[in-house]
Amino acid sequence: MAYSYNKLWKLLIDKGINKTELRSLAGLSTNVIAKLGKNQPVSMESLTKICAALECDIGDILEFQVGRDKQV
Repeated sequence: MAYSYNKLWKLLIDKGINKTELRSLAGLSTNVIAKLGKNQPVSMESLTKICAALECDIGDILEFQVGRDKQV
């Protein structure tokens, strides 16, 4: 399963928020931010915190495709 957080990065740009601010707003560790940057899976708890901080739905920050190693 391939994960893509491109929607998250676009949303942050639209809201004028950088990764450090997201980490603080959502109460995330630097490790979670690093995993997001590498399109690696993170816990549902972390994704929920991001959605709460940004007032959005999970589909606004995450895309995944079953059976693919990389997003095209």
